[in-house]
Amino acid sequence: MPSGPAPPLPLTSLSSPARRSSAPPRAASRAPALPPPGPSASEEPAAPDPAKMARRSRHRLLLLVLRYLVVALDYHKAYGFSASKDHQVVTAIEYQEVILACKYPKKTISSRLEWKKLGRSVSFVYYQQALQGDFKDRAEMIDFSIRIKNVTRNDAGKYRCEVSAPSEQGQNLEEDTLTLEVLVAPAVPSCEVPSSALRGTVVELRCQDKEGNPAPEYTWFKDGIRLLENPKLGSPSANSSYTMNKKSGTLQFNTVSKLDSGEYSCEARNSVGHRRCPGKRMQVDDLNISGIIAAVVVVALVISVCGLGVCYAQRKGYFSIENVQDDMKKKPPSRRVVLHLKPLQ
Repeated sequence: MPSGPAPPLPLTSLSSPARRSSAPPRAASRAPALPPPGPSASEEPAAPDPAKMARRSRHRLLLLVLRYLVVALDYHKAYGFSASKDHQVVTAIEYQEVILACKYPKKTISSRLEWKKLGRSVSFVYYQQALQGDFKDRAEMIDFSIRIKNVTRNDAGKYRCEVSAPSEQGQNLEEDTLTLEVLVAPAVPSCEVPSSALRGTVVELRCQDKEGNPAPEYTWFKDGIRLLENPKLGSPSANSSYTMNKKSGTLQFNTVSKLDSGEYSCEARNSVGHRRCPGKRMQVDDLNISGIIAAVVVVALVISVCGLGVCYAQRKGYFSIENVQDDMKKKPPSRRVVLHLKPLQ
């Protein structure tokens, strides 16, 4: 074997495994240290948001209200009472039909139903499975509801249905209250129209109806033509001195003129119907000045003649005392009758 120098070993073979594992890598030794999480000492804490706090308080209040309602409902169920329902208003036209509905969820065989009309005195409408009063002939039952075939204005008022049924907690009572409003068409209104009037005076025409429901509004007609509520919007040649009140039904002429002569009628109208009174004629006349003067002259002449007669009589002495005494002497004395009474023996 040749004896020469040994070849040089690589540099990697000079390091031992233990030494390689203990030495930290160069990249790790150069990386900076990370700060701990959270705000640093130089940063200030963020201020609380008022809007978020208000929302949180509202949410808490809502949760408390819901808990209270749940407790209240459980209390009513345990003792057999029902919560009050919304009050309903039923509208009907007179002489038509209407249904008074009792909003009870379910009808059972053991349920007991009563209908009452409330007011100064409570009266039964449906009691012991039968309609009461005049409802027998013009009403019928549909489950828990009443169907009135011919409703009248006397049926208007407040009604209450009461349904009781046994439950696990005891006797359960349901109530429902409603108001029946009956609409009535107006009757023929009563119209007050003067037959005559003097020109330049104040004249008022009246119209009224007491049966209509809702309360009707009134409209006046002259010679079949509807008068405007605002007369200034009409023809400039027509009289514009009147005032019309559609609520009270009055038609007032501030200074009536001859143009206002004519036939007047009034109509009462509401949402159900309308009626009109028969026409009545009003005649507007001028003040007769010449006739008044002639009457005054005649009265003055009569007074003058009477005064002259009295003066002439005084001059002739008809009213003197001496003439009166002479007249009394000339008259024969009046006969006197004397009765002599004798005492009884």
